[in-house]
Amino acid sequence: MTQVDTAETGQEGRRDTDSGAWSASIRRAIRRGSRPEPWKRGPVLVAAALLLGLLMLLHAEIPNRVGNLGSLVETFLPWFGVFVPVLLAAALWRRSASAVVALLLPVTVWLSLFGGMLSDKSHAGSDLTVASHNVGADNPDPAGTARDLVASGADVLALEEITPQARGVYEKGLAKAYPYHTVLGTVGLWSKLPISDTRPIDIGMDAGPLGATKPAAVKLTYNRALRATVATHHSPLTVYVAHLGSARVNPRAGFVTDSRDRNAQLLGKALASEKSKRVVLLGDLNGTTDDRALAGLTSRLRSAQEVAGDGFGFSWPATLPVARIDQILVRGVQPDSSWVLPGTGSDHLPVAAGISW
Repeated sequence: MTQVDTAETGQEGRRDTDSGAWSASIRRAIRRGSRPEPWKRGPVLVAAALLLGLLMLLHAEIPNRVGNLGSLVETFLPWFGVFVPVLLAAALWRRSASAVVALLLPVTVWLSLFGGMLSDKSHAGSDLTVASHNVGADNPDPAGTARDLVASGADVLALEEITPQARGVYEKGLAKAYPYHTVLGTVGLWSKLPISDTRPIDIGMDAGPLGATKPAAVKLTYNRALRATVATHHSPLTVYVAHLGSARVNPRAGFVTDSRDRNAQLLGKALASEKSKRVVLLGDLNGTTDDRALAGLTSRLRSAQEVAGDGFGFSWPATLPVARIDQILVRGVQPDSSWVLPGTGSDHLPVAAGISW
């Protein structure tokens, strides 16, 4: 009995010792946290964390008057979240409790803006698969690109940046899988279902009074937007294909988007007057859905990637995608899934989506 009692007493002693050590650790942590030093350290880090959070929260208030700064920030807005772990590491290194707490602001804002993109929202069972690809004017292998696009299994396929030299290659390579197609200028639409009512859409490729003097036949050679009707098994589907003007970062002028913004405004007006209930816009819009310049489009159509995609779906540049500027926007149909297709010879990645009625 004495040996058992001694053992039990030893175990209880160890438990008391462990409990005492744990309590002591808690008290030390509380004392450290209550000391003024950790809360006074890192004022620069605190300011940086708060500034980061406010920048993301109030991005729409950043003016575009100087170098289109607002649009530039919105183009790469998801990437501002990368600064959070950097600031967190610096705050822990400096042992700055105030900086750690300040980081709650950018974390909360980022999650409210993009947290939904972290989950897979896609599901099976779509009625129609649509795809879009800027095939690239400098594509060294248009025939291989055509084969890759056929392998995607898309029912409706939009191509942008078709050159006169490559047009015949795409028409030949896609003919067997897509018996119906139309090409107007540098954009085209291929379909397994009949296409009708095709017409160009004026998105203001010619700026200034001289544009009005050019004959329609000349303008058609560099046309970059079209509208067509695809006869699906459910009901007619209105399909727009567009390639908006380029956006460039210039050290002197800033984020140059004049042609892109003009094109987006006119395309938005065309969509505003569109009577069809079911609309799909496919194309290279040279802008993300966060960019205010595309508000005329995103206010009328939903992004298939945001509704039914998995992740951000970045599509450009193909070698290391950092932004989704190739879009599939819809109205009157339900996006079931959205994804990025494997790369081709283009500097853009193709994008696809499944939609249902």
